Amino acid sequence: MSQRKIQKETSNGNGSSGEGKDAALQQYRDTEGHFSLVRNFRLADLVTIANGICASFSIFMSAKYLVTNDEDYLWSALAFPYAGLMFDFLDGKVARWRNETSMLGQELDSLADLISFGVAPALLAFVVGLQTYLDTVVLTGFICCGLARLARFNATVAVVPKDAKGKAKYFEGLPIPSSLALVSVLTYWTRMGWIEGKGGIPGGTITLWGAKGGDGDVHLVSFVFAAWAAAMVSKTLRVPKI
Repeated sequence: MSQRKIQKETSNGNGSSGEGKDAALQQYRDTEGHFSLVRNFRLADLVTIANGICASFSIFMSAKYLVTNDEDYLWSALAFPYAGLMFDFLDGKVARWRNETSMLGQELDSLADLISFGVAPALLAFVVGLQTYLDTVVLTGFICCGLARLARFNATVAVVPKDAKGKAKYFEGLPIPSSLALVSVLTYWTRMGWIEGKGGIPGGTITLWGAKGGDGDVHLVSFVFAAWAAAMVSKTLRVPKI
């Protein structure tokens, strides 16, 4: 999870958060013009946007692979989420170096994370072979759980117990960047040729209802994505911060 979110936890945990929020909003009230939003960007915000750019390229490379069946596009699609993680870590360091944070940056961080670690990995799973009707239902749930997890984080950071430095002691639920572990599995499968159109997804499919090959089919691996989604929105799962 980005350091900018941790900084948000600290700022939201003090008694003057309402006054601080009003002061932060004033910069947006005092600017006008077509490009006033751009003028309010901090350097760390641009780094966060680079995370979103990586996610977007991953999505487009996945689409190009589906159209062309050229594996070079698939390898690019698999690589971009890792680049997004690098920018996700870097934006917090830049914010601390510049000693500047913004409400805009905090929201940008969550939105970029949703694309990089929610939408892009789910599409990669589809591209690699989780393409049955039930697979797509699970992958949709995976994205929505990531969305809910980020929204809950933004709404509840102030009530999570803090350490002596004012930082939250743990994450409630699995942080969404952890989905890169799933991307690493998909990367290994691609290297081994265990993808749609070649060796096939490990574990194969089972049929929950109807005839085999119909809407009742689901890949066994989809249950891993379902469990990951449930872990992201779990209230009782507490992941210590390192």
